[in-house]
Amino acid sequence: MEAAKVLDAKGMACPMPIVKTKKAINEINAGEILEVHATDKGAKSDLAAWAKSGGHELLKDTEENEVLKFWIKKG
Repeated sequence: MEAAKVLDAKGMACPMPIVKTKKAINEINAGEILEVHATDKGAKSDLAAWAKSGGHELLKDTEENEVLKFWIKKG
């Protein structure tokens, strides 16, 4: 999946991954994809809820080597 921007939020505790994601999503255009990497387990439910409430679409999320990866399409 081709992301317009990649956000490294690894090692950050809640609420920083959301704060950084919010800032990063404002730097891309509608329809573009933001890829987020996080290690905070709470980010999974937080980012899904945040994307939905903000009118964005969580396209996919995976976990590899304890790093959660999310692809969010800007609404």
